[in-house]
Amino acid sequence: MSADYRKMWESLGVDLEAHDRLMGVLPPTYGNVYLSQENRPAGMEYFDFVISEVHGQRIVELQEHKAGGGKVVGAFCVFVPEEVVRAAGGICVGLCSGVEIGRTQAEKVLPRSICPLIKSFMGFKLSRVCPYFESCDMVVGETTCDGKKKAFEILNDYIPVHVMEIPQMRRDKDFALWRSEVRDFALAMEELTGNKITPESLLRSIKEVNGKRRALLRLSELRKNSPAPISGKDSLLIEQIAMYDDVERFTAQVNELCEELETRVKEGSGVQKPGDMRIIVSGTPMAVPNWKVPHIIETSGAVIVAEELCTGLRYFENTVAEDGGSLEQMIDAIARRYLEINCACFSPNRQRMERIVQLARDYRADGVIHVSLAFCDPYLIEANRVEKTLKENGIPVLTLETDYGQEDTGQLKTRIEAFLEMLGCGKKR
Repeated sequence: MSADYRKMWESLGVDLEAHDRLMGVLPPTYGNVYLSQENRPAGMEYFDFVISEVHGQRIVELQEHKAGGGKVVGAFCVFVPEEVVRAAGGICVGLCSGVEIGRTQAEKVLPRSICPLIKSFMGFKLSRVCPYFESCDMVVGETTCDGKKKAFEILNDYIPVHVMEIPQMRRDKDFALWRSEVRDFALAMEELTGNKITPESLLRSIKEVNGKRRALLRLSELRKNSPAPISGKDSLLIEQIAMYDDVERFTAQVNELCEELETRVKEGSGVQKPGDMRIIVSGTPMAVPNWKVPHIIETSGAVIVAEELCTGLRYFENTVAEDGGSLEQMIDAIARRYLEINCACFSPNRQRMERIVQLARDYRADGVIHVSLAFCDPYLIEANRVEKTLKENGIPVLTLETDYGQEDTGQLKTRIEAFLEMLGCGKKR
């Protein structure tokens, strides 16, 4: 990274010494996990560049936006309506929460036995190592779990936080509550940015974000082919980058990559070796640089063909209806789209169970690996229903619990290899 970036980070209040330690770890990890892959699509070069500039060029763009009077809004969850932020002239970015960092600082305000993702985002803020966090004018929280809900109260001591109440059911009265939350969020964005959201600006933003989702859906559809034209690790990386890259540029790059992959499909070439098992990964989100489990899976004789994750299909599988004429109709359409997200916060959650079964069939998966972060109660508890449903439908499943550390890598590898071996034996029979 250049000296100019260091000056920028320093001006943001980033702890340069702690930041250097973080950035010293990322390149070797990335090289081992990603650049060691064989037969990668040429189109991945852009996404490699984005990671190489993860705290560089994109931060420059955010600072330029702010210098022109714009606002930057941070989020940790796919329930935050990016369309509303963009319609008010803001930029919405996903925030760092995929590595253990600032543990000492985080544990001064949080229990030790709390979800790694929550401890991670609090650690990033309190240790001042994330230039995205330090670029934000506001963070948008949500009530998808009790841990996040209470952590956002504490985070609000350090940066303005707007919390959206997520219903726990999908009844008519729950939709009415959620719609009012989306409307209140629009008012909050107008107040933050000083810009009025108009039908024109909201429709434009809906179409732009839908364009990003459709590009990701195009990529996802191509992964149904055998051999898979792209690895699950590369697909996950793209889905992670989707949450903070420039929307229009990202959309163009994904569509360009898809053209290359379509050629691969026609030629019958790809990354899947003969005998490789086709796996769907399900469970809690995997934020950058949480690539541990996918790396183990894809170096153990399998290819990941879909992610039933927030850093995956939940982020892009539904689009917002574009036929609304008035502002209120568009707010209604946004609310309806987001309430269809299959988060484990909903109870009962039969819709998610049915979706995972359908995905396994659509992607011709040999099995599902359900991965939960330690202390993530919604997904850990719901893993029971996922396992039961998949077994009832004759779909093999392995449930794992892990964190951001590397200490359990050997144990995870042993369990995953045994599961894949079982799948291989079953396939031969």
